Amino acid sequence: MGCFNARVTDYDVLRVFCGPRGAYGNELGVVRDGSAIPERGDRQAFAAKLGFSETVFVDDPERGVIDIYTPTLRLPFAGHPCVGAAWLLDVPELVTPAGVVQARLDGEFSWIEARPEWAPPRTLRQYATAAEVDALDVPPPGEWIYAWAWEDVAAGRIRARGFPGRDDGIDEDEATGAAALLLTARLGRALNIRQGAGSQILTAPQPEGWVEVGGRVVLER
Repeated sequence: MGCFNARVTDYDVLRVFCGPRGAYGNELGVVRDGSAIPERGDRQAFAAKLGFSETVFVDDPERGVIDIYTPTLRLPFAGHPCVGAAWLLDVPELVTPAGVVQARLDGEFSWIEARPEWAPPRTLRQYATAAEVDALDVPPPGEWIYAWAWEDVAAGRIRARGFPGRDDGIDEDEATGAAALLLTARLGRALNIRQGAGSQILTAPQPEGWVEVGGRVVLER
């Protein structure tokens, strides 16, 4: 394992999939200079130290090459890290281990286009009403559960909560782009998802099995 000083490693904190007034969203750590922490073991340790649901290391800012970690594992692809990194780097695409992610900015929304098969496994569990989703307790560690219910079927509005099922202190994920991508692929239609305390995720199916996922991004610090 290499050596790095976590106290002096620079990183940005974004909130991704913010609500209409810029509140809420899922925090994301971004180390713009990935060469400061080149070793995978050190990156994993740094992601665990930061404690965000995901942390991104940028290995080539011009080409958009990124490396994504949760506090406990490395991910080939994840939704809110890609949306946040694309917004921060202002690049037309990101290069992830899963594949090339197209990216674009459209007004206040940052969008990525990805494939459902890139997303980590999620159990999509439908409930009858949004109130049932609101009332759920955090389940014990185990499977990654995306609990959802229709708020307005005609308008494509959904209420959702994400429970990672990990034993790393993250009981609930405030906004989960990968799960939204999987749900969009299953339902085959554009969605407007209200997740967590007040985050907003927009999605839209695209030709040949691709799915767009978009949301607002705010630079926290």
